[in-house]
Amino acid sequence: MDESGHDHRNMPMEVRGGVAIHASRIWDFVRDFHQAELDCFGVRLAEYSKEIKGSKLLDLKRVKWAEASATLDANIRHNGVRRFLTKGLQKESPAARDFAAYGQASILMAHAIFDLLHKHSAKIFASLIPCGAKPPKDYQYPHFLRKDHIFLQERFFYFLEMEQQHGLFVMDQTEKANDRRFVRKLQDYYLKTAAGRHRTRWIVPAPLFVDSEMSPGVQAADLCLYCINWGFRLPEWSFNGPQRDDIATGFAPRCHALQFSGDGYRDGKAFKTYGIFYVPDPYTARDK
Repeated sequence: MDESGHDHRNMPMEVRGGVAIHASRIWDFVRDFHQAELDCFGVRLAEYSKEIKGSKLLDLKRVKWAEASATLDANIRHNGVRRFLTKGLQKESPAARDFAAYGQASILMAHAIFDLLHKHSAKIFASLIPCGAKPPKDYQYPHFLRKDHIFLQERFFYFLEMEQQHGLFVMDQTEKANDRRFVRKLQDYYLKTAAGRHRTRWIVPAPLFVDSEMSPGVQAADLCLYCINWGFRLPEWSFNGPQRDDIATGFAPRCHALQFSGDGYRDGKAFKTYGIFYVPDPYTARDK
């Protein structure tokens, strides 16, 4: 799991979510991820103190770099990437052809990650709220999970119940104080509410925190959330914020194809539910 837009800088929305991958597929996914990295860049980026993130792979500058040259063959691209990264370490400016090589490698890696998520039967879950959404002055529940967070737990539960599998959260670590605060809210939900206690039938409410630099799963989640933030829109959301057309056309459909889709239920009634959803006001109670 990861988040996107919570720094309140230049993102259209705040997105929290992740990708669900079966434990039996994780090692194969990790190996395929590293091989894709070599196929695209010709090197492991960690060797040059670089991390794979959506905001870097699909940065507008990199897209422009990629488009500045005709498609390069693999050997030329790999050599250009090495020169680009080496020049960066040496605090020197790379040549134009090397910018193009690095840009094209980044775009290829983004597509490769989505290919791997499909190959390993991953499912996307993501809750979106308006950027900078703040509670009302009289808000009385600051120590409880927000509505969008609860909906995310709900969708994950429906997925696990459908698959008859147990699941837990592996999360990108942030500041320890923030992580502890979130864990307290999460565990209070699962310990002190009837819905939460019921959902421990399939969800293990004891998240593991990892460094995203060493977790391909979190890096893949980061890419998905970045693409959702900039490109995934549904008409019924009536969201008028900015979007990037290149992501909306090139990557949002891939998120749509990978999102969870299944049946939910409430008050004895079944309904269709999806893994990616928008909550315009995360602080008011759920509509009955």
